[in-house]
Amino acid sequence: MKKIFPVIWLVFTFVLVVGCASEKEAKGYNGNEKEQKKVAFLQKKLNVEDYFPMVENVKYVYEGKGNEYASYDVMIDYLEKGKVQQRIDNGGTVLANVLQVKVGKLQKVWTREEAYYRENLLKAKGSEEEILLMAPLTKGTAWKLQDGRMRRITNTEASVDTPSGSYRAIEVMTKGKGSETLDYYAKGIGLVKSVFRSGEMEVSSSLSEIEENVPFVQEVRFFYPNIEADQLEYKTKKISFMTNDITRKKLEEAYKQPVDSPLGKVFSENTKINSLYLNKDGIVYIDLNQAFMNEMNAGAGYESMILQSIANTFGQYYNVEKVMLTIDGGLYESGHISMTKGEYLHVQN
Repeated sequence: MKKIFPVIWLVFTFVLVVGCASEKEAKGYNGNEKEQKKVAFLQKKLNVEDYFPMVENVKYVYEGKGNEYASYDVMIDYLEKGKVQQRIDNGGTVLANVLQVKVGKLQKVWTREEAYYRENLLKAKGSEEEILLMAPLTKGTAWKLQDGRMRRITNTEASVDTPSGSYRAIEVMTKGKGSETLDYYAKGIGLVKSVFRSGEMEVSSSLSEIEENVPFVQEVRFFYPNIEADQLEYKTKKISFMTNDITRKKLEEAYKQPVDSPLGKVFSENTKINSLYLNKDGIVYIDLNQAFMNEMNAGAGYESMILQSIANTFGQYYNVEKVMLTIDGGLYESGHISMTKGEYLHVQN
């Protein structure tokens, strides 16, 4: 898949509301004193958390100009206190971003490209953390990124027009060699616009819509044995995920649904997926409970087709070639098939 992300995406933040201090004017404060108090008021009231609302089951739609991949959607896969995992889809690839708000900083702590599957990465730790926004949220606040670029707050009352409306926003400029990026954050909303410039090229992404209570819907192929035709067949099912839904439980539930003859069931009523994940070695590890074997009631040929169905279903979901199957943490051993330590199932595509 193509991996073109010409615009910096992040997450969310800000609208500025300031009142005039008529009572202070009546007491005879001069302009400098009023300005100092105004700045102090802003520093006290404006927090990074205000510009990164962690909202579940929300879809942010961005309209792009200047590049076919500048348009993208952001959905929230997982969320916990102070940390969020985004799913960013620009039509060319899918990016998983983990961001956190900590000690007055909004940071991107983990990124995974081509994240077409759904897996909780909130506890993943990357070697490079990127600060997206940092307190104090006042003009002039600046910091250097690990790649040498400089990032600073250049405006706290920028007027920004987008398809979703007009905002008063914080403007953050990132300067690199021959390029600059402007990101705009609106209070209670988040990132409302990004503009990337390099020479005469300009690419922008602007918030066009916010959809609430929206699930992430994914089409998944579930494979089943057709014993009469001596082959595997698949059914494509649409699986709806809300924020913090556990992937293995949703897939388990879908795999237990009845299928029409001549297809045979793969998961029995009491089968449970104890664990399911893609390891760093590029192998999917799936651990089932003992009920899977106890309730199978299949001959050698049928059992082999059931195991291949599992390999194809979960291997294709994670786009890998190998699946390691265990039962309650131990080796798979039945009356017909016994797998040795380190032996895996090959995925058929």
